[in-house]
Amino acid sequence: PRFEAAAVAASLARGATMLFGVPTMYHRLAEQAERDAAVARSLADARLLVSGSAGLPLREHRRIEAATGRGVLERYGLTETLINTAVRASEGARPGSVGRPLDGVALRLVDDARSPLDAHDDATLGEVAVRGPQLFDAYLNRPDATAAARDGDGWFYTGDLATRAPDGAIRVVGRRATDLIKTGGYKVGAGEVEAALLEHPAVREAAVKGVADDDLGERIEAWVALRDDVTARPDELAEHVASLLAWHKRPRRVHVVEALPRNAMGKVLKAALGGEIP
Repeated sequence: PRFEAAAVAASLARGATMLFGVPTMYHRLAEQAERDAAVARSLADARLLVSGSAGLPLREHRRIEAATGRGVLERYGLTETLINTAVRASEGARPGSVGRPLDGVALRLVDDARSPLDAHDDATLGEVAVRGPQLFDAYLNRPDATAAARDGDGWFYTGDLATRAPDGAIRVVGRRATDLIKTGGYKVGAGEVEAALLEHPAVREAAVKGVADDDLGERIEAWVALRDDVTARPDELAEHVASLLAWHKRPRRVHVVEALPRNAMGKVLKAALGGEIP
């Protein structure tokens, strides 16, 4: 009925060889593996550790590998598409990347006008569009929604923002609707700011989004939950982000909360940020 690290370890100890999880699960596994050698051993004995649903923070990649000697492989898909990209088992873990498109999957990044972007610099942001046999046929009884998401050439526009590396590997940074922040003439991905916040030793979890601002268009705001018995000032966290990324990517406001609102799959509910935080 609920995720428990001990139950996962017990299943692996009984002969299970592959674990498929979401980032929240791996975060909890990392916490447990650092305290419990039996959990660390069971994860180390697994043939394959796979994460999906959302990007696995670099910090959790490092913690799992340090505790178990095993890397976590990421993949990328949607309900409408099944799996589009994956880090191959033969390649080993590639923290921060969801890998290259699977055989038969066509993938491209597009700009605001849905024109293809040729950049392979792992920096230029674009929306992910995919085409191939993995696509759904249509939204049930929603021809308008289908027409808005799929074009006449068969491309499906996912709404996800990503960059592309020179070898074609994709790094997803968030959703276009909630994670693309246009601030002071710059485009900033919320995911990279969240990753920077998680590099601070006091931060347990973080979420970032754009908030309407009369001067900047949108300002970057962050919600963070701190580790037990550790404190950090909001301005200290903002300066930490600026030191890792760039000054314009720092959060203009940092809210310290007890926990972030999440759905049953462990995804942060960004629409609830700024409202009641459970």
